[in-house]
Amino acid sequence: VPPKDQEPDASASSLVDYLQEDSQVDISEKNEDVEAVTEEESGEKVPEDVTEKELQPSVENLGKQKEEEKLGVQEDKEEKGITSFFLCPHPTLDTTPPPVAPFNHRIVSAKPNLITNFYTISWQEILGGGRFGQVHKCVENSSGLTLAAKVIKARSQKEREVVKNEIQVMNNLDHANLIKLYAAYESRNDIILVLEYVAGGELFDRIIDENHTLMELDAVLFIRQICDGLQHMHKMSILHLDLKPENILCVSRITNKVKIIDFGLARIYKPREKLRVNFGTPEFLAPEVINYDFVSFNTDMWSLGVITYMLLSGLCPFLGDDDNETLNNILACQWNFEEQEFVDTSEEAKDFISRLLIVNKSWRMGACEALRHPWLADPALHHRLHTKVKHAFVRVKAFYAGKVLKFVKYVNLVKKIISPLLFR
Repeated sequence: VPPKDQEPDASASSLVDYLQEDSQVDISEKNEDVEAVTEEESGEKVPEDVTEKELQPSVENLGKQKEEEKLGVQEDKEEKGITSFFLCPHPTLDTTPPPVAPFNHRIVSAKPNLITNFYTISWQEILGGGRFGQVHKCVENSSGLTLAAKVIKARSQKEREVVKNEIQVMNNLDHANLIKLYAAYESRNDIILVLEYVAGGELFDRIIDENHTLMELDAVLFIRQICDGLQHMHKMSILHLDLKPENILCVSRITNKVKIIDFGLARIYKPREKLRVNFGTPEFLAPEVINYDFVSFNTDMWSLGVITYMLLSGLCPFLGDDDNETLNNILACQWNFEEQEFVDTSEEAKDFISRLLIVNKSWRMGACEALRHPWLADPALHHRLHTKVKHAFVRVKAFYAGKVLKFVKYVNLVKKIISPLLFR
């Protein structure tokens, strides 16, 4: 560990040089000590009355010597292990994409067949639900492939057009951080989408889980993957328009790999046609949606800013006592980092949020710019974050935040059941 008044460079190579120089100094000092006690340097002679037998080490001394050497080797190994740990810029920052779907990208159209002829659906096993209906686990009979069946109520022609728009959107998307469509079946009362199966649960549950300690580095991993998915969507001229923690699924419960789901409100975006929308989840709505103004790619980036704020604090930045107060808070852009949960948050993370939660959408970062922001791209920062446990997520104070978010989720679930549109 360097002296308090001497800090090594943040780069791994300079840190290696620093530690090597330090270890060389220690070795030279040890050599000087050894040389100082040699017979030649000290001028001392072995007394004549000491016999050769007395010069030979005893069996007991040999045992002690070996034990000391063994302990010394073990200490050296521990020191090397500690050194290698600190030399690694970000030991836990796994930047590999999540596992791809167990099938290739497909162009799907709704078939007028009974899904039960091809799949065994676990109707009792509900993976999720919302305004559209429910998602069940299913298995394809011919291949044994485990998938998810999203059952969407679609009685009217308008409802069917909405679902077919979702199919069209998913046909245009092929990215590891976006859920994939496998097949679709149409019946008299509903359309069922067969999707890639993801078993890790919602990102929302990670936020409110009082037994799971989230660190800032976890948030970096989550947000970077969401940005990767958004970058692909925007490249394909598609807006998600309903980005929220409930629509981000974790691939498993032991990793930080995620996939964006639910493209029911997504739209193919043609800038010249000027798109307006009047739907979404209140807490995550961008100001232009509330004002019924034109939306753009950066409308999704506002929602990303809200998600980032929640991941770092467990709090919703604009949540009011009711929807009207929430929407007014958004329009006034009333938010800050004054909560206790942000005490240990890095300045880079705060800057990242500040560049997204801006009323004027043209001033917000896009997905490409967000991926280049130091909070997501700087290895030296990630190394620093790895060594610092996020104090605010020790779950003492965040317990209350979890209760608030559980209530928010409950309110949203009620809204989804009562009305097909979450916001009018």
